[in-house]
Order: sequence, then C-alpha cells, then structure tokens
Amino acid sequence: MRALVSKAVGGPETLEMVELPDLVAGPRQVVVAVKACAINFPDVLIIEDKYQFKPQRPFAPGGEIAGTIASIGEGVTGWEIGDRVIAMLGHGGLCEKVIADPAKLYRLPEGRSFAEGASLILTYGTTIHALLDRGHIKAGQTLLVLGAAGGVGLAAIELGKAFGAKVVAAVSSEEKAAAAKSAGADETLIYARAPFDKDQSKALAEQFKAAVGRDGAHVIYDPVGGDYAEPALRSIAWEGKYLVVGFPAGIPKLPLNLTLLKSCDVCGVFWGAFAARDPKANQAHIETLFDLWEAGRIAPRVTETFAFEDGGKAIAKMAARGAIGKLVVEVG
Repeated sequence: MRALVSKAVGGPETLEMVELPDLVAGPRQVVVAVKACAINFPDVLIIEDKYQFKPQRPFAPGGEIAGTIASIGEGVTGWEIGDRVIAMLGHGGLCEKVIADPAKLYRLPEGRSFAEGASLILTYGTTIHALLDRGHIKAGQTLLVLGAAGGVGLAAIELGKAFGAKVVAAVSSEEKAAAAKSAGADETLIYARAPFDKDQSKALAEQFKAAVGRDGAHVIYDPVGGDYAEPALRSIAWEGKYLVVGFPAGIPKLPLNLTLLKSCDVCGVFWGAFAARDPKANQAHIETLFDLWEAGRIAPRVTETFAFEDGGKAIAKMAARGAIGKLVVEVG
C-alpha cells in the first residue's frame, strides 16, 4: 500500500510517497481503506515538529479520514466489512489503509460523500466544544469569528447561528467574506494583512468594535492569533469569553489589564484533550453534530480536492492561509 510520509523535519515539499506493507487488523482493531483525507492546520505543524504531538518518523500526516472497512479483528462487534465510516486518527491519514479503534469510528450517512465525511469531525468537534463548553454561548449573544472562511471559521459561523447567536465574520478578502456570508454570517468585515504597527492595531480594534456593536462581542472565536488577537480582545463585551483556538498568524501576547477592564475570560480550546478526558461529553457533541447535519443546519464545505500524489500541495495551501472551507485529498 502507498503512503505519503514525513521522513525528516520540514515543509510539505519534504513528503515522500512510499510503499508500505499491507495492514492486517489485530484484536479489537479494524483496517479502513481510506477514500478521503481532510487537511487541517495541525498537518502543517506536525511535519515541522511544531505540534503538541510528535510522532516517530516515518509517519503520514492527516488526522481525519473517511473510507470503508477493509478487515475486522477478533473481538470487534457492530461493524462489517464494507461499512462506510469516518475516523479520527491524529495522524496517518495520507495512507491507502489505516488501523483504527472501532470505538472511535462513526458511520458515514448514506448520500454523504467521503470528502464531506472526512471534513466533519475535527472542525465541528473543535467548534462545538469551544462554543458550548468554553464559551457558554447563548441565544441573542454576539459571536465574533476571526479567520471566518477557514474550516473551523465556517463551522463557527454555522454553529453560532444554530445556537441563536448574531455572527460577525472577520476575514482577509472579499472572496472570503462572500464565503462567510453564504455560511450564514450576519455581518462581515475585511481586515488587512498583519503585521500591524501601533496605529494599525488601534484602527483594527476600532473596526472590530464598530462591527460587533456598542455592547461588544460576548464570545470571540480566534483560530488565527498573532497581531489580530489584541485588537479583537479590545472589542469584547463585559464578562465576555475569548476562545483561543489556534495560531497560524503567530502566538500573541495579550495585555492582561484588558481582561480586568472587561472582567472577561481568556479560554483555551484543546478539543483533542477534551475528547480523551471526557469521551461521553464529546460523544454527545458528535451526536448533536450529526443531527444538525441531517437537518441541514451545518454542512462541511469542501472547496478543493487534490490527488493523492498532490497531498503536499494541499498542506502547502493550508500553510499559506489560502484555503476557503475544507481541502481534501482523495486517497482511494
């Protein structure tokens, strides 16, 4: 079987297509034939050894996949060969076959493509945990979403609307603003490209304040970081929640006096650790996501697909912050 692997620390250009021995399901395991692998920002970081987890090389990036069950190990019940499934792996998805824990598989509904299935769990799972468990979002509140045209950004727009919030989407281009609007954003604003000097930072803060209104943003969803963080925090509401999701623009340093002046909370969002520590709560969230998906309230937006051999190009586009919606590599 083929796999696109990282053998040395570096960017997507260092990935190599290799032949690996075929996989056999061991006890309490299944082997999934991968049809689609979604690309996320952790895939950029993990091959550069900048992610929280550093797998032993060689390894394939790719944390979420969809495919069909190819073989079943002893002791596995409830699954059959040929079942269409979604799986969260952490890494390893850019491979024609993967070993998966059957307890962490989800059935891919009929009528949904493998590309859609591979694009659901990580972005929406992160976001529902962020908004409900960390942001405690309520109907009628204002939600400010940074990086709103990326995978997690569009998920935040859709889930924010599903939970009754007014959603203000912040993006870097007119094209991305259109994508945010199509996902249901009530308002959009287009910010300049960082880095910002002191005056530019102040101007962006005023732009955020004007967009969210005089009461401020009750919840701020920030998967961007960098120079965008402080201006966004300055637009927060009294006792608001600032959700720290990711740092493609860099790790910011926030002046803590702002948290005192607004009596607000800065809340970290680490969905993977949450899912491992509280699997029952995570499972309840995933069930809610499938219900919302079936009802048409959310829908993974796959905007570009790549051939297996071009998986590195998908990761490069993610690294350059050029993605709108979800990028998916067609493996099988």
